[in-house]
Amino acid sequence: MTSPDHAQQSAALRIRGASLGFGARTLWRELELTIAAGEFVAVLGPNGAGKSSLLRTILGLAKLDAGSIELPNGRDRVGYIPQQRPFAPGTPLRAQDLVRLGLDGTRFGIPWPNRTARRRVDELLTEVGAREFARVPVGLLSGGEQQRLRVAQALAGDPALVLADEPLLSLDLHHQRTVAGLLERVRHERGASVLMVTHDINPVLGMVDRVLYLAGGSFRVGTPDEVLRSEVLGELYGTPVEVIRTKGRILVVGTPEMPGHQHGVRA
Repeated sequence: MTSPDHAQQSAALRIRGASLGFGARTLWRELELTIAAGEFVAVLGPNGAGKSSLLRTILGLAKLDAGSIELPNGRDRVGYIPQQRPFAPGTPLRAQDLVRLGLDGTRFGIPWPNRTARRRVDELLTEVGAREFARVPVGLLSGGEQQRLRVAQALAGDPALVLADEPLLSLDLHHQRTVAGLLERVRHERGASVLMVTHDINPVLGMVDRVLYLAGGSFRVGTPDEVLRSEVLGELYGTPVEVIRTKGRILVVGTPEMPGHQHGVRA
């Protein structure tokens, strides 16, 4: 287990006293979170609790109302996997072109030399098992294949921190396992940290080191066993909540409705 002192020294992300609101509503306040190098943290909570907004603030796309966010390795060393939105069937962009955008699609100045870029794209496609459809238009690929490409794109900048926003959403069990396995490899083989927003922790339960649970403008941080307990979530929501463990899965039921939140969803 990583010691607190070591986590501070090798942190991939530090959030201090962070607060964010939307209109008159506070999404979360006084948020404190340090993510160590190679650590896997899952962000849970109901819709409308500010999970995706947290990633936006880390990316610099939204401004905190208070507090600070520090990226010791710089924002250039952050990889981002957005929520899956399937490409239209007629999209002409090929798989290898999508991954190439991760190299210089958002960079200023001179792009990578063609030969160097092609070699790097081939390496990334191989890493996520996507070489066989490198020249296929992305609109013709399955949701799982598209997500593998988004993982490759996120890895293009050799990230120290990978932010993943619901990367398993709408994927079948097989593709969930594939994408989750890629994220697990990222931290073990590259030493990168992973901060993953998800509505269901079960597909990655065995990989997660800690959980950040956002609800009701507040938060809790700890291991899954520490946070995903009836008394802890009951205190967080301000109402009785039942956490059920069955056959290696965790279900959270009895949570109050929030904007866009369906009663009794999984953690």
